[in-house]
Amino acid sequence: MPQKPPLRSAGVYGKKDRDGFIHRSWMKSQGLPDDSFDGRPIVGLCNTWSELTPCNAHLRILAEHVKRGVWQAGGVPLEFPVSSLGETQIRPTAMLFRNLLAMDVEEALRGYAMDGVVLLGGCDKTTPGQLMGAASVDLPTLVVSSGPMLSGKFRGETIGSGTDVWRLSEAARAGEISEDSFFSAEAAMSRSAGVCNTMGTASTIGSLCEALGVALPGNASIPAVDARRRTMAHMAGRRIVALVQENLPLSTFLTRATFENAIRVHAAIGGSTNTVVHLLALAGRCGVTLTLEDFDQLSRDIPLLVDLKPSGRFLMEDFDYAGGMPAVMNHISHVLHTNAPTVSGQTIGEIAAGGESFNTEVIRPLASPVNASSGTWVLRGNLAPGGAIMKPNAASAHLLVHEGPAVVFESIEDFKARVDDPDLDVTADSIMVLKQCGPKGYPGMPEVGNMPLPKKLLEQGVRDMVRISDARMSGTAYGTVILHVSPESYMGGPLALVQNGDRIKLDGPARTLSLLVDDAELTRRRAAWQVPPPPPNSERGYVNLHVNHVMQAETGCDLDFLVGKSGSTVTRESH
Repeated sequence: MPQKPPLRSAGVYGKKDRDGFIHRSWMKSQGLPDDSFDGRPIVGLCNTWSELTPCNAHLRILAEHVKRGVWQAGGVPLEFPVSSLGETQIRPTAMLFRNLLAMDVEEALRGYAMDGVVLLGGCDKTTPGQLMGAASVDLPTLVVSSGPMLSGKFRGETIGSGTDVWRLSEAARAGEISEDSFFSAEAAMSRSAGVCNTMGTASTIGSLCEALGVALPGNASIPAVDARRRTMAHMAGRRIVALVQENLPLSTFLTRATFENAIRVHAAIGGSTNTVVHLLALAGRCGVTLTLEDFDQLSRDIPLLVDLKPSGRFLMEDFDYAGGMPAVMNHISHVLHTNAPTVSGQTIGEIAAGGESFNTEVIRPLASPVNASSGTWVLRGNLAPGGAIMKPNAASAHLLVHEGPAVVFESIEDFKARVDDPDLDVTADSIMVLKQCGPKGYPGMPEVGNMPLPKKLLEQGVRDMVRISDARMSGTAYGTVILHVSPESYMGGPLALVQNGDRIKLDGPARTLSLLVDDAELTRRRAAWQVPPPPPNSERGYVNLHVNHVMQAETGCDLDFLVGKSGSTVTRESH
């Protein structure tokens, strides 16, 4: 039997010299007994708790339960904070700071002498950022997500995070409900700690952590305030010690096979479009080859099985009670790599085999899906040579093939100033185009791609239009929205050349997006195009670093110098 390598922490806390004295002595000031540093695994609890991140506001409680499990299994838990990105709170957009969080996590894991780590996150960018940083160091790693908040309840109606914000807001703008009614839904929508209770980005990533094998079953769907999530956190503490003892780093689980599993599961659950940039960035950290086309090709034959908002009727609580991710994976096990290992000690196949749907309205069988078409459509053409994406199950069927004149907004400020102008030259057949909202140009690629419709069209009963931008869209949003157009307009991509009245053609089934302007005219426009001024507040600090180094959407929007691994070896001491 091969000999296990020594614990990483032994190189710091096990040293019988002055440096070892310093490391142990200052740690003992916290009340740790001598044998805490006598061969026990040191487990870090990487916590994104913050009162500015309401989704993660209960993670200090979950951390205590993880610690119980670590102590019980013979390890020493040490909790530490990293950047926390409150999706609904931080400006100009949380996506601007995802890579900063990843840097924070990477350097903390490298610099401190831990043998394994539990990532406590949940809010949209916290888990992807944590995983990216952890993948670049490659210690034994396990994810414990915040979990979804309780279902919203408002005047006898069940309402969901984000999705019903967009719906109620449009209803108020159309004059269908009063402003008082709209604002009175605030407290009723967000009733507890936890992430969005729709299949938004946070719940999607929590789900895909199960499919990737880096979280325990139930991670996605057990409600944030449910006692079972605390139990799961306790079990995660036990399991991380086992992963350290078995020398199973994160790269054991993040393989090409598990990324394929995640993409197929993503289609079955109707997951967020933001998943595309997060999985591409994570794959880049792991050295796994993953392309934009993989999201389209791997999901083409996967129907939508989960009837959750924004693509359906129900919410995450219902999903949990119906059987959660094991039930979904049971239904599509024939297309999964079932021999893929997971941090639970079981394979994906073993977890899927134990899955069962207890409510076939929420988790549908293959024979009666919510929608036969799901996943991610990857569009290309002269308007998006680097690619663009759309979510077919969130779109209107009659708009999946559409041609119309462009109504162009040069910036988000231009859009907000003119969208409700009664004189705006727009009809239901128009295609709304928004520029300067990409990774560099905003900066940070905000969730503004699902542009609110012009008020005068809402008053006419119009509820969807084709919308195109280099921005992203909230995972809780819906509509015929084309996103992540690349290259972005700030870099002079073809989107920058679109003018009012230009004909644009979308052919979703054919995966094409075409600007119907002849090449000679586009050449003339390109010669006249001028580089836009730098985005706001980008002259210094991290934002300057981001603008100068962020990559485009089709590679995941990571910073170019962060792709790949740093590893866990640090050769120099601090004194």
